[in-house]
Amino acid sequence: MGDAPGIVEAGYDAIAERYAAWARDEITGSPAVEWLERLLELLPERADVLDLGCGNGEPAARLLAARHTYTGVDLSREQLRRGRAAVPGGRFLHADLTRLELGEACVDAVVALYVLGHIPREALALVFRSIGQWLRPGGYLLATTGRRDVPGVVDTDWLGAPMFFSSFDAETNLRLLGEAGLDVLEHEVICQDEGEQGEACFLWVLARRPGAE
Repeated sequence: MGDAPGIVEAGYDAIAERYAAWARDEITGSPAVEWLERLLELLPERADVLDLGCGNGEPAARLLAARHTYTGVDLSREQLRRGRAAVPGGRFLHADLTRLELGEACVDAVVALYVLGHIPREALALVFRSIGQWLRPGGYLLATTGRRDVPGVVDTDWLGAPMFFSSFDAETNLRLLGEAGLDVLEHEVICQDEGEQGEACFLWVLARRPGAE
């Protein structure tokens, strides 16, 4: 699955319009806004927030950028174009999150919703370690991961384009977060109706880099 980033980038470029309509009209039961509001309650004023896999800006970029200094990262140039249009006050970067290089303790929060299942799971430990380094002491991670053992597959027709998926089980994801130096504050497996795609279940996690009160 060495070309996973290319598959994901091309896929989200190709399905941008259909994905926006699907996410808006067909996904029910997504707890994204609820969990984002939990994070917002914890952050200091004008926090620096990094959003990995920001997509078209809905809903995370819109909610986060309204109150904080926002940077979104995505592989898809078309999704980034839409994100910039939706959130003109944000900063958007075209990058592969598994190769992203940032400074030590440079952000107050990292958000990674519905994106970690699109990277090869072998890279997940490194991504969690990087997040742990990017967070300032006391900073927060809000993320979704998979909850099933999926070594790496390509769905040849996911909303009209090939798409890569990979994940560990929930217990492994929680262990990797701990090994990255992050304290898990809350975690819950939540299933949601994704319309034509059926039911999908994710592990929702709110974690913290220790070191500040």
